[in-house]
Amino acid sequence: MDRGGTAQPDGDTRVIRICLHGAESTGKSTLARKLAARFDCPAVSEYGRTYAETHGAAFTLEDLLAIAREQDRLMRAAAATSPGLLVLDTDPLMTAAWAGMLFGTVPDALLAYEKAELYLLFSPEVPWVADGTRAFGAPDARARFAAIAEDILVRAGVPYRTIDGDWAAREREAAEAVAGALSRSPEPAAPPCGANRHSSIRGAGHRRTAKLPRPT
Repeated sequence: MDRGGTAQPDGDTRVIRICLHGAESTGKSTLARKLAARFDCPAVSEYGRTYAETHGAAFTLEDLLAIAREQDRLMRAAAATSPGLLVLDTDPLMTAAWAGMLFGTVPDALLAYEKAELYLLFSPEVPWVADGTRAFGAPDARARFAAIAEDILVRAGVPYRTIDGDWAAREREAAEAVAGALSRSPEPAAPPCGANRHSSIRGAGHRRTAKLPRPT
């Protein structure tokens, strides 16, 4: 399995996967739905929320591994329809950030899944809103979670673009990022992950903002 994001589900059929990534309450789920509507494409919702609502949010590491497996299965099922563009509310790399935040370690399995072609990293300066499943609303915890989330992207070596500002700015920036990814993609297939990166998309050489302990 390609750990850098070049692998695609289902053989030669290419899908551009845009994954939303970042700390809690930064607009990811709302914008996933808006982007899907704007670009007339499917969106894969966050399975971790469903899991927490069913089983509770006191996650163990085994819970996180189960969430990642199901999130990946949902992504593959959506990609199997060959939609061309697929918006992911999250993926196993965000589950890896949860592992780093909760347990101080990231299992290799969470970094080994196929990667999206582009990640949108949402910054945490908008207000945090409790919803019964979110856990890290204190400013210091939220900043730490945001740093770990970015560090996971750096460790995975995937291309990403930071989305910040108020809600309107986030929607505008996210839409521009998706449109840019589509414009850089030759037909009918998307380019390999990391190819033709726009200067505003940060790759593996971008600075680290947190140091996670390596899995033991």
